[in-house]
Amino acid sequence: MLLITLFTNIIGVVTIALVSIVSILGIICLSRSVHFQLWIKRRGYQRLSYFNGPWLTRITLIVVAFWWGIGEVLRLTFVNGEGRFTSDRTWQANVCKFYIISNLGFAEPGLFLLLAFLLSAALQKQELGTLNHKWNWKTIRAMFIICFPSLLWEACVVFIGPRVASDDGQTSNLAKYWYSASADHQGNVACTYPLLSSIFLGAFYIILIIYVMFVGGQMLSLVINKGLRRRIYMLIFATVILLPRAALLGLSIVPWPGEIAHESLVFISFLVLMLAAMVGIVILVYFPVADTLGAQEHVEMQARQAIML
Repeated sequence: MLLITLFTNIIGVVTIALVSIVSILGIICLSRSVHFQLWIKRRGYQRLSYFNGPWLTRITLIVVAFWWGIGEVLRLTFVNGEGRFTSDRTWQANVCKFYIISNLGFAEPGLFLLLAFLLSAALQKQELGTLNHKWNWKTIRAMFIICFPSLLWEACVVFIGPRVASDDGQTSNLAKYWYSASADHQGNVACTYPLLSSIFLGAFYIILIIYVMFVGGQMLSLVINKGLRRRIYMLIFATVILLPRAALLGLSIVPWPGEIAHESLVFISFLVLMLAAMVGIVILVYFPVADTLGAQEHVEMQARQAIML
């Protein structure tokens, strides 16, 4: 018991630290993107809007990443239990349900949908792509529309599934694997991943991988620069590894929830997701924002030279 508690505490601390790193990176990208957009409007350099065209989509991406991070922290066994963030068992079970609906139903799909849309934006014509002011709103709206079926599915799995599968008010052991979002562990509640949620998430990731590989293949046929080609390969890799995450979540139903084997599978799946999200954010948000700052410095230097002359 002490070994399990120590193990879950270590995993909890590491998870919170990693989520904090993503949050700090997101805050940096968020502040710089907003700063550059305001600088363009204040100085009237509308031609530089190309460098920061999808700024609103990037901000939405960072906000969704924040939301995902909050959910990942709240579902930890480390923050739930006697004397911790949540000690009431009913509240703990509700937190687990909220996590399944919020993260698996919205945050995860929304995060990688926005990354995929940012990748495909480079293939669009300027008048239809990120230079079009309506592109950001259309992209954000498309993300919410596509995520709605996933959100609805997870809500049905968590709330309706156990009632449909119950027998005289008691949920069968088989139903717990398919529908349950939590389980008892040493007097507390441990969050679990319903098998139906993992299957649906895996199907979504398969479609996403096909789309990203298609878009990435088109971009590779147009890009000559080795650095850019490397970034595209990294994005494709980051998308492909999402499928093993869904497989790991599916396997997490095998060991008893809260035990070392279960916590290990969940933590490894989190690391896979973390790696994919970090690669996507760095390549499609951080690097472009850094490029915009380089463009800003170049323009300001030219302006100072013009004044001196």
